[in-house]
Amino acid sequence: MSNKFKIVILIVLPFILTLGAIPFVNRIDPIIFGLPFLHFWLLLGMILTPLCTYLIYRIQKSEGSIE
Repeated sequence: MSNKFKIVILIVLPFILTLGAIPFVNRIDPIIFGLPFLHFWLLLGMILTPLCTYLIYRIQKSEGSIE
């Protein structure tokens, strides 16, 4: 798997997580950590987005494109 493909996946993942999956996770039934499922899903997105950004930074730094 090339680094460029990894970067594209890491860019698209937060977008799909927060916007693309909302119609599928818009429910209250499962309560996770005291939150309705939709709120937990959005919280998970807020945690994973900076993680994806950091991983993109590390990949680009290892390639030498960031100095």
